[in-house]
Parts: sequence; C-alpha cells; structure tokens
Amino acid sequence: MLRHVPNALSIARILASPVLVVLAAAGNETAFTWVLVPALLSDIADGLIARIFRLQSRLGALLDSIGDVLLLFTSLYGVWVFHPGIVADHRMTGVLLIGAWAVQAVAALLRYGRLSSFHTLLSKVAGYLLGIFVGVLFVFGFQPWLLYLAVGVSVVGNLEELVLLALLPQWRPDVRGIWWLLRERREGRAP
Repeated sequence: MLRHVPNALSIARILASPVLVVLAAAGNETAFTWVLVPALLSDIADGLIARIFRLQSRLGALLDSIGDVLLLFTSLYGVWVFHPGIVADHRMTGVLLIGAWAVQAVAALLRYGRLSSFHTLLSKVAGYLLGIFVGVLFVFGFQPWLLYLAVGVSVVGNLEELVLLALLPQWRPDVRGIWWLLRERREGRAP
C-alpha cells in the first residue's frame, strides 16, 4: 500500500491543477489558496516518502515532473490573476524564470523525447523555493527577496540540467547533479 503513496500524491497534484485554474478564473483567491498550499506541500511529501522508503520509479519521476510543471504554471496563473501588480513590476524576472525552464525543457524533449526529470539537488531546492515563495505570497504577502532567490536558484538549476543533457547520452532519473555525475564517472559507475 505504501508503495503507491508517492504516485498518489503526484496524481493528486496533477488533478489539483485544473481545479486551481477554475478557482483563479472564478476569482476565488481564498479557495485557490486552500487548494494551492496542500498541493505545494504534496510536492515535498511525495519525494520524501519515495526517498525514505526507496520507492523511486521511472513512473514516479514522470508523474512528479508532470505535477511540478502543472503546479508551476497554475501557480503562475494564480499570481497573474490575483497579484497583477507584482507580475507587471517583475515582468523580466518572470520571463527569465519561464524562459530558462522552457529552453531546458525543449532541449530535453529534443535530446530524449521527454522532460529531463533528473531531480537534481539544485532543481529540488529551486522547486521548494518557488513553492515557498508562492505559498508565502498567498498566505502572508509579497516578499521580493524570496522571489529573487527562488528565480535565481531556478535559473542556475536549469543551466545545470542543460549541462547534464550534454553529459548524459541516455536519460536516467535521479541524477543528483553535475558534481555527483562526474564523481560517478571517475569511479567508473556511470556512463
């Protein structure tokens, strides 16, 4: 039973995304926040449960990545609907965030025919920071330093994934980062 929990949490996050879009389109910020915050927390929970109980799988990595992308874009849509002043004032920051992700995603699709879903340490930190920023925004209000930190780490994480795309001839899940991949190669444990 436990082995299905991480995937169930990812699927719940995927299913929450259209609900969030409807709530944002209806202008219901309170309900949007009540659905968004648990969805953000489920992203932390699914990965933690999968790692602690060694339940990682290719399907789980794919579901997690799909859930992450959908939640990222529905969160951004909610920010755009409920906080248009922040979007207008920080337009270039948003373009940088989305542009860095899009370049990496397109490169992964061209290279492997799928999203990278490497789940690097840096991408996890970036995802958590983006989630914290959005959660804090909707619960406590705008914190500019948190926006810049989250976007900066996210951009660096996407750059790392671009390098990993060049280093890995075939896709694999759970690549901790460039340093770990290079160490594996030195020790003869990786392609």
